[in-house]
Amino acid sequence: MSPTLTLRTAARILRQLRHDKRTIALILVVPTVLLTLLRYLFDDQPQVFDRIGLIMLGVFPFIMMFLLTSVAMLRERTTGTLERLLTTPIGKVDILLGYGLAFAVAAAVQATVVSITAFWLLGLDTRGDGWIVVVLAIANAVLGMALGLFVSAFANSEFQAVQFMPAFVLPQALLCGLFAPREQMAGWLQAISDVLPMTYAVEALQEVGANVEPTSTMWRDLTIIVACILVALLLGAATLRRRTA
Repeated sequence: MSPTLTLRTAARILRQLRHDKRTIALILVVPTVLLTLLRYLFDDQPQVFDRIGLIMLGVFPFIMMFLLTSVAMLRERTTGTLERLLTTPIGKVDILLGYGLAFAVAAAVQATVVSITAFWLLGLDTRGDGWIVVVLAIANAVLGMALGLFVSAFANSEFQAVQFMPAFVLPQALLCGLFAPREQMAGWLQAISDVLPMTYAVEALQEVGANVEPTSTMWRDLTIIVACILVALLLGAATLRRRTA
């Protein structure tokens, strides 16, 4: 592993993102607009917005970064970019960490912009400190990024990469406790929910919304999120191989 090669890879990806206006809009504008729509959907029920909007601060960046990175990484795989890189001295870990670092920066910017919009412009109110919400939103966005990099290995086209949204993300959204309390689910559904990363992303935000001080559950959930990020990146590195369309 070479920090220099990793940083060079990250810089290349960031330059590409900077010149892609549609991707910038997907990262910054779309989640903000969706959260704004949600705010005015519950214009007469601010308590409902506080509860749902807080969770969406983690869910929207997670989904957007998953979609963006899975498609972007697949494009790198199928256009021969990765094949050319693998013929150079750069290692697989350097490549994936470079991609991960670049998209992590994008995820951090996205989560920060959405969180600032929610608290300062849309009036989101939580019991916990806002900075904790920002940290969790960034962690959730990076989690979506890492999972997107990993699942891109199992798609052969951008259309197939998009298909992972309903196959991989929506079941997590249904079972994470967003629509129904997990303790009220059937036992086998709870068991599935226990191994899904989004479960802990949502639970951590719920803890911030319900408690003034950070709780042990929130710190445990954040630790699990970080662990899932690392595992997804390592698995993603293991899938890198020479492959052209």
